Amino acid sequence: MKAAEPTPTCPQCGSNKLYKDGLRYLADGTTVQRWLCRECGYRFTDPNHKRRSKWKNPPFNLNLENCLNDKCQGNCDPEWRDPTSLGRLVQTLATVEKEEKTKSGQAGATERTTQQKDVKSAIISFIWKLKRDGYSEATIKDYAYIIEVLVKRGANIFDPEHVKEVIANQNAWSTARKWQVVKAYSAFAKMFDLCWTPPKYKPTQKLPFIPTEEEIDQLIAGCSRQMATFLQLLKETGVRCGEAFNLKWTDIDTLNNTVRITPEKSSNPRIFKISNKLASMLANLPKKSHKVFSYKDKFYLHKAFVKMRKRIAFKLGNPRILQIRFHTFRHWKATMEYHKTKDILHVMQLLGHKNINNTLIYTQLVNVNENEYVCKVAKTLNEASQLIEAGFEFVCDMEGFKLFRKRK
Repeated sequence: MKAAEPTPTCPQCGSNKLYKDGLRYLADGTTVQRWLCRECGYRFTDPNHKRRSKWKNPPFNLNLENCLNDKCQGNCDPEWRDPTSLGRLVQTLATVEKEEKTKSGQAGATERTTQQKDVKSAIISFIWKLKRDGYSEATIKDYAYIIEVLVKRGANIFDPEHVKEVIANQNAWSTARKWQVVKAYSAFAKMFDLCWTPPKYKPTQKLPFIPTEEEIDQLIAGCSRQMATFLQLLKETGVRCGEAFNLKWTDIDTLNNTVRITPEKSSNPRIFKISNKLASMLANLPKKSHKVFSYKDKFYLHKAFVKMRKRIAFKLGNPRILQIRFHTFRHWKATMEYHKTKDILHVMQLLGHKNINNTLIYTQLVNVNENEYVCKVAKTLNEASQLIEAGFEFVCDMEGFKLFRKRK
């Protein structure tokens, strides 16, 4: 029985908690295992890992150049060393190549090559124009990706009417997706002064999915140390994924247990009070750079999260966990805060919104048991002040005692 090959360690963070992330196929017919770090999301190939052939028993070595130059080492099939058989193979390959060129046509191939160069050049110019105009990096990537998808779907991006037709024929796209594509192409058409009348796709507004706190805690408990810290930060603060990902060590005040958030999407800056649990989780993370979380970028962060979420949902037998995304933590936090305080301005300040219309959606997500309260009695002034600090509100005076209540 063969001994199992040892699992490598991540060259970036040194962790041995890895996922197998597919195979890398090499030119010599062998494969090398690719790995994805569960801690930092770094994807790498172990150079010391034993290579494996794609075939169980390769019948021969397809080294035609050595056979043609009489340098064959004798490990190939005898039929390939036969000059007549080898000549037929070379002649057949040449004939097939000639027929393909004849079918496509030299002029047509040249025209397609020129068109592809024009499209590629236009997309590069579009990216630089968005960068000069101050668009965020995430928006630039999304817009460029959408234009590339339109090209792959057969759209002539220099013909707005043809782009409309391609978008309308994408039955698998939702109305919201088509609206995003139209928005991206509108920016592209404006850059090249194309006569473009955007089609009217209006996304249907849906209420976000709100999990229970137990489901969120189960997800956090099943993740790796760094991912669990990231999710706990989202749960306690309700910040966006990008805001949490860009958190620096200088933004954390360990004395007062506060976190300073640098906003994105033109939001307002905020400072949050964090729990001792989250402060301890942050303190236990390795400090390898100026950023708290050492994932390469948000793509690898999201990829690692999806794999952990799938594994936890399968282990617990709860498919609802698969619906939890990074932004779900923000929806959950806002819903809970409005349920506790019934103060929409407080929720607006918590989320960093500048327009209250973006916050009003959370008034529709409150729990149906909104009339359930916890009642406390204060006998002294000190007890009353402690209850007020804990979020209780004064109700009335009765028989010399002060009654306070707080929503569950």
